[in-house]
Amino acid sequence: MQLSKEELTELVEQLEQYKGRATELITVYIPAGQNIYTVADQLEAEKSTAKNIKSTSTRKNVGNALDKITRQLKEYKKTPENGLVIFCGNISRVEGQDDLQLWDIETHMPIKTRMYRCDKEFIVEPLKEMLEVTEVFGLLVMDRKEATIGILEGKRIEALQKMTSGIPSKVRAGGQSSQRFHRITEGLTKEFYKRVADEMKTIFFTMPKLKGILIGGPIPTKDEFLEGEYLTGMLQKKVMGKIDLGDSSETGLRELVERSQGILIDHERLVEKKIVEVFFKSIGEEPEKSTLGEKETRRALELGAVSILYLSLKIPKLLIKELSKIAAQMGSEIKLITTETPEGEQFFNMAGIGAVLRFQI
Repeated sequence: MQLSKEELTELVEQLEQYKGRATELITVYIPAGQNIYTVADQLEAEKSTAKNIKSTSTRKNVGNALDKITRQLKEYKKTPENGLVIFCGNISRVEGQDDLQLWDIETHMPIKTRMYRCDKEFIVEPLKEMLEVTEVFGLLVMDRKEATIGILEGKRIEALQKMTSGIPSKVRAGGQSSQRFHRITEGLTKEFYKRVADEMKTIFFTMPKLKGILIGGPIPTKDEFLEGEYLTGMLQKKVMGKIDLGDSSETGLRELVERSQGILIDHERLVEKKIVEVFFKSIGEEPEKSTLGEKETRRALELGAVSILYLSLKIPKLLIKELSKIAAQMGSEIKLITTETPEGEQFFNMAGIGAVLRFQI
C-alpha cells in the first residue's frame, strides 16, 4: 500500500512497539529498481536455512513469515516505483498464540536500502531517516586533480560522480618552457571546471528538493571555480557556503558536511522563519482566511477548508497526530514548527495551532 508521510510516521511508531521472543520478526527492504523476482527467489532460498533453527517455535514463526512474504511478493508484477518494504512476523504478546501480521509498504520517497533481516524487532531506522528528509543539499569537493559530486539527503551522504582532470604533474616534459607548460595546465584546468559544472547541472538542475549547494576544496581551486561563474545562474545562486578542505574524495564529502553544520542550521532556521512569516502575514492581512487555535482550526480542517496546517512541535504529540491525520485526508499541507527560532516560539505562545485557508468559512 502507498503511504503518505503522515501515515508512514504513524506506522513506524506502531511497528516499534512489537518485540519478538527470538529473532523471528522479518524485515525486507527492496530498493527502487531492484528486480522483485530476484528477491522472491532469495527469500525462497532462506526457507531452507530457516529449517536449521534449533528452537521449534522460532523455526515455525520464521518459516510462516517467509511463506507469507513470498506469497505476497507474487502479487507484484514488478518492484513499485519507489521500492518496497515488508515487515512480517508473529506479534502476539501471549506465548503459544499466533498473530502473524504482514505490512507491505510503498513509500513516498525512493528506497535506497537493501536488506533482509530476522531480528527481535522490526528494522525501521531507514524509514525514520526517510521521514526526516525534507530537503536535499548538493555537495562538491574538488581540487585541480579530481572532484567528487554528492548529495546530503537527511543524514545520508552519497557520492554520485567522481571526475579527474588529467592535468599533468608539475614535472614538465623535456623541452617544454615554463610559460608553455603553464598555458597547457591552465587550459586543462578551465576545461575541468567546465566539465564539473556541466555534470552538476545534469545532476542538480531538475532536482526538485535541492535547497542549496556546499563546496569544499583548497583556497585557490574552489574560489576560481565559483568566481569564474562556471555554474549556471540558478545553481550559482544556490551555493550556501564554501569550506577550506584538502580532501577531494568521498571522505571529503563527509568532512564538508561536518564542517558545514553551522551553515545548515542557519539555513533551517531561515526556512522555518519564512514559513511562519507566511502564517503571520495571513493572520494580519487576511484574518477571514486564517485560523488560530485548536477549535477554529479543527472545524476548518473537517470542512476541507485548510490549505496549510501549522502545528508547533511543543503541543501534545497525540494532538499533532490527530490533526495531521485529518489534514492528510483532506489534502492539506502540513508544517511542523519548532521553537528554535523567535518566530517559532512566538507561534507556540500564540496557540501553537493555526491554518491558512483555501476559502473563507
